[in-house]
Amino acid sequence: MGDIVKKSIRDGFGEGLLESGKLNKELVVLTADLEESTRVHLFAKEFPDRFFEVGVAEQALVTIASGLANYGKTAVATSFGVFVPGRAVEQIRTTIAINNLSVILIGSHGGFSAGADGATHQALEDISIMQALPNFSVLVPCDFWQARKSIIVASKEKKPFYIRLERENTPLLTNENSEFRIGGSLFLKKAKNPEVVILGYGSILSEALEAASLLEKEGIESSVLNCYSLKPLDTFTILSLAKLSGCLLVVEEHQKVGGLGSVVSQVVSENYPIPVGVVAVDDRFGESGAQNELREKHGLTAKDIRKKAIELIRKKNNFINQY
Repeated sequence: MGDIVKKSIRDGFGEGLLESGKLNKELVVLTADLEESTRVHLFAKEFPDRFFEVGVAEQALVTIASGLANYGKTAVATSFGVFVPGRAVEQIRTTIAINNLSVILIGSHGGFSAGADGATHQALEDISIMQALPNFSVLVPCDFWQARKSIIVASKEKKPFYIRLERENTPLLTNENSEFRIGGSLFLKKAKNPEVVILGYGSILSEALEAASLLEKEGIESSVLNCYSLKPLDTFTILSLAKLSGCLLVVEEHQKVGGLGSVVSQVVSENYPIPVGVVAVDDRFGESGAQNELREKHGLTAKDIRKKAIELIRKKNNFINQY
């Protein structure tokens, strides 16, 4: 694949947040003792009067954010994904979701990107939590550029958002001019007649692209779709691809239950039943280790995706032959 350029997703968010602060004078930012880790330090330096450090008190963090939003502000509240939403679900539901307030929750260090911090700090359930809350939109950028765009786009709306970020430097899969819109998706690889379409979000899409390259070497055409807007989901494109390919493979660094795989399976089963496969964390917690090591242990590598894709194509062909 040649030289791969990498930048941090959280750095993209930090730059986008600063830009959003310049565009929106009513934007305020709060964090729970994670100013630099969540990359809000640039905003804090530029706009100290619009920045609030609440300390290690995530339930208070989201409640204060809801209060500020109730009086006309757009509040951005940042922490690690295991703490927001993990530690503050009831407060998020009661103070933000029910009242449909303009609060943007940032769950950083998503998936296995917390690395050596271990299972207690690896958010693998956050997507399922936030997708289930009415009024919330859920965005997951795959790289630096999408992270930058995600906060700029969300801050222009007056409604609740959850944006999941990652810690490490990751491959740039998009560019500065790539489209990013609420309810949208983006092809990272598009085949004319794909035998399988791989769907996903976040930096694990780099593994999906590598898997697509492996499949191509075996004469198997595939497309890779970046579903960065999980809620609302681009169901039109997904159903179009279901009809085109006859099978879909979802890849996510999240629990298999309640993630994108669950939502896609529901959409497809209700509208155009075809085989759907899911490569995800299978009802297990993480442990201390580098992100790539944990992906290998949990079967989330390009080789695992390639293997699952071939199994899914066989299932599709058997399904077609039966009917």
